[in-house]
Amino acid sequence: MHPLDKMNMNEQDLINQEVHNAYEAIKAGGIILYPTDTVWGIGCDATNPEAIKKIYALKQREESKSMIVLVNGDRMMWSVFKDIPETAWQILDMSDKPTTLVLDNPKNVAQNIIAPDNTLGVRLVKEPFCYKLMERMKKPLVSTSANISGIPTPTQFKEIDHHILDGVDYIVNLHHEKVATKPSAIIKLGNDMTVKVIRP
Repeated sequence: MHPLDKMNMNEQDLINQEVHNAYEAIKAGGIILYPTDTVWGIGCDATNPEAIKKIYALKQREESKSMIVLVNGDRMMWSVFKDIPETAWQILDMSDKPTTLVLDNPKNVAQNIIAPDNTLGVRLVKEPFCYKLMERMKKPLVSTSANISGIPTPTQFKEIDHHILDGVDYIVNLHHEKVATKPSAIIKLGNDMTVKVIRP
């Protein structure tokens, strides 16, 4: 079932309008502030190294600290990783909360989003706005928490620092009242079958 099918027309129209606005900003090489399936995120086209540099600069974060990408389905997941361990699909099937997987040897993304050990975090997202935006982009979406590096992650829109609000090219006008309980779980899976829980 498409994530939009469960919504009424007004909600769908609003989401479609925000997807259009965010897509235009991203297409122009911009960065956006948007609601994810967990906390608010800063994002851009995961294949655009210049846009990714803007996010590192805004967060005052060194480029060796990689960010994650969101994908909206199996096909996009395969476009980013050549080898996906069977365990990855099992974890995604069984997890009842948003889960980020850190996998080896990403491809088709900007080099400056890949960690020094040649891994990349990825999360499969069905949240309607993110899903539809990636459907338009036909590319993965960068996601990193909407905070200056070293400052706690905001759990809702009103906690986001004005420096972040002023520094993005577009702020998505959805879910400004929503409170996120916490970020996703993070599990690192090696192609050598190793499994390590980084954040439960």
